[in-house]
Amino acid sequence: MPTVAFHTLGCKVNFYDTEGIWQVFKHRGYEQVPFEEKADVYVVNTCTVTHTGDKKSRQMIRRAVRTNPDAVVVVTGCYAQVAPDEVARIAGVDLVIGNDQKSKIVDHVERVQKEQHPYQSVGNIMKADAFEELDVPYFEERSRANLKIQDGCNNFCTFCIIPRARGLIRSRKPENVLAQATKLAQAGYREIVLTGIHTGGYGADFEDYRLAHLLADLERIELPFRIRISSIEASEIDDHLIEVLGRSQKVVNHLHIPLQAGSDEVLRRMHRHYTVAEYAEKLKQLRKALPDLAITSDVIVGFPGETDADFENTYAFVAKQRFSQLHVFPYSQRRGTAAAKFKDQVAEDVKHLRVTRMIQLSQRLEADYARQFVGRHLDVIAESPVISADDETRRAFAAHPEQKRMLVGYAGNYLRVAFRVPEGMPLEALVGERMRVRIVETGNGVQLGHFVEQLTFSDQDEHDVAVSTGGRLTS
Repeated sequence: MPTVAFHTLGCKVNFYDTEGIWQVFKHRGYEQVPFEEKADVYVVNTCTVTHTGDKKSRQMIRRAVRTNPDAVVVVTGCYAQVAPDEVARIAGVDLVIGNDQKSKIVDHVERVQKEQHPYQSVGNIMKADAFEELDVPYFEERSRANLKIQDGCNNFCTFCIIPRARGLIRSRKPENVLAQATKLAQAGYREIVLTGIHTGGYGADFEDYRLAHLLADLERIELPFRIRISSIEASEIDDHLIEVLGRSQKVVNHLHIPLQAGSDEVLRRMHRHYTVAEYAEKLKQLRKALPDLAITSDVIVGFPGETDADFENTYAFVAKQRFSQLHVFPYSQRRGTAAAKFKDQVAEDVKHLRVTRMIQLSQRLEADYARQFVGRHLDVIAESPVISADDETRRAFAAHPEQKRMLVGYAGNYLRVAFRVPEGMPLEALVGERMRVRIVETGNGVQLGHFVEQLTFSDQDEHDVAVSTGGRLTS
């Protein structure tokens, strides 16, 4: 049986695509092996958001070539799309596949094996006008499943290369999204994350069908899963969407709404599609409809021309809006973007100081948000035992006398929670299931809770579970 190995860099969309590519190989009789082992075919799914992404992609390509010089080495993803000639020049690369050719990847592999010479299949991604279907019926991770609902982006922010790598918005047909969601829920996934390059832009290429309509349709699936939206722009949040979110029993009480800057002048230079006042108004409307809503965000500091006053405005705005968590990035010049040519680039030491301050603010805001839930019940999907979790979680509970009986996972509002499981309940069997947990103590990144009850059961009829649990699956 021929073997294939994968390495994925970058975002959730890339990881989803890799899972889809694996399904194509699997259906053609391939066995998957770890990337570090000898394989007949290596697929490197690349990232190009920053030059660091390009560099890491090249490193992994060369690693594959070294591991088995006789293998077919395939490079796809955003770096391959943006710089195919550059990728093809790397010694040992046999195939360079564009972002709209992933479903045909095995056909290309068989062609190169037959003809014994390398080639590229990378077209003009801007001409792609249909969503490329890749079936992903399951994921290695048991606690949540990503569901890609669209590809491409129409925004063309001045700091971003991604429209050149992914093309314009191409939305997945609603019936295909619903079918895939049903399949994932039937497979036992209790959280489905709707993801894409510009998730909130879903339906921009349809007539009278947008993300709000899709959420309403997903709501009708009578299986016990909750829905998380990976990201949505403030400019895409309208009254209809807020209405759908307000009455939903499935969408979690968390939204990730990128801010990027709290200065209108910086937002204008970034080519963002809102003002600071408009962004604040959207958050006000959301919080009125969704009490205790967790709002996470992205902030770029040190964008070209960002003055001390601009940064202080962003800092004050973030503090006032009480985000529950921030992803903070120093601006990085990206060749091929408009902002890379802007004058008034900010010095690296200034960026570092601003990043440090913003991260410290994020940590305070995260702690403030978590404290309000002490004594309250949250629904947590168990992700793993604490003893096999990430380093931060293991360190946080290293001295806890019950650590070997503890699970950790995410609540709907994106708080990470660890809790002890009662004797007689097998830890591994509970991974991926939804538990009701009472928060007793908050910590730095991980909260401590007490187990109250188990809400979903893998061996129970899914429809019965959906009926018996009832209630809003948002916290």
